[in-house]
Amino acid sequence: MNSAEHEKNQGRKVLNVPNLRFKEFQGEWEKTKFGDIATGFDYGMNAAAKNYDGVNKYIRITDIDEASSTYTDKDIVSPDGVLTDNYLVNNRDILLARTGASTGKSYLYKKSDGKLYYAGFLIRANVTTHDPYFVFSQLHTHRYWRWVSIMSARSGQPGINSQEYSSFPIYTTSIEEESKIAKLLSLLDERIATQSKIIDKLQSLIRGIAQNIVRNNKPNVCLSECLECKSSTLQECDVCEQGTYPVYGANGIVGYLDKYNTEDEAVYIIKDGSGVGTVSYVTGKCSATGTLNTLQAKEGYSLQYLYYLLKVFNFEPYKTGMAIPHIYFKDYGKAKFFCPSYIEQLQYAQSLSAIDSKLLVEKNILTSLSMQKQYLLRQMFI
Repeated sequence: MNSAEHEKNQGRKVLNVPNLRFKEFQGEWEKTKFGDIATGFDYGMNAAAKNYDGVNKYIRITDIDEASSTYTDKDIVSPDGVLTDNYLVNNRDILLARTGASTGKSYLYKKSDGKLYYAGFLIRANVTTHDPYFVFSQLHTHRYWRWVSIMSARSGQPGINSQEYSSFPIYTTSIEEESKIAKLLSLLDERIATQSKIIDKLQSLIRGIAQNIVRNNKPNVCLSECLECKSSTLQECDVCEQGTYPVYGANGIVGYLDKYNTEDEAVYIIKDGSGVGTVSYVTGKCSATGTLNTLQAKEGYSLQYLYYLLKVFNFEPYKTGMAIPHIYFKDYGKAKFFCPSYIEQLQYAQSLSAIDSKLLVEKNILTSLSMQKQYLLRQMFI
């Protein structure tokens, strides 16, 4: 690839060419509309969903994973209605989310998907004359998401209809160049999807080992005998963008302070809200906001071992509150856990921690791949 053509145009009229291009291609790209290169823009079937019947797959907005350009078929259901060929997803079809927080998400049908129907909150467009992956990739660019933001901001409820989607500006070039770009990006997407599966398997392995400990051993000690629980009055508005020690909130680090509340190691647990019961293990000097409780091990117990068991603990019976769920240590602290000797706890923790370290490496690889894709999307498209 080279960017000579782009550099040559610096200081002149801006031409419709990308910053980064395969060296064998030249000339301007053509600006057109999505509706000029695709047909259909049909709405899916509006029908209530029931349990998946094991035969007919039915894709919804929530099944689409935008980052890996895949969908999660393990939760796909069949609709409570008559499935007709009008709602089949076909080769060269792109599905577009038309409403709600997912507005703008897209999915390109693959032959490996087999027979697949689509739901009412999706719009189907069939790319007729250009490479569908090339067109689909433009629906992941910053230019596209800026357009989605503008279109969605016109009313209180985000949404883009089929006519509006058909008006989105698409850039096209020769089919040879489109195919070469599409091949590169599709290979990268496949690598990202594979990396995501590696991460899923490692996470499943950690859960499986922890669940196996719980299932195969009799609980012998209450959680309150193993752990101490501390609360915090710190709010996110109290923290700074810069500082010596990190401050954790429900979604990770939310800021920094020059003082700290805990050191060495701690388990932070979300005590209210949508993520209630989610635990994280931290080391070093740090603090937590009031959304979290801090759990620390008593003498003779491994905090890391208890952390892995808490990751698979069922907090559901201990939740209170209708609109906003809460959990209290005075309640779930009464639950019994299996705690072997301290040496055995350390052995379990060491094994699970080794897998966790591998998981972190794989997540960093995924982040690098995702950043690489974003760079190519910025540079290879107008």
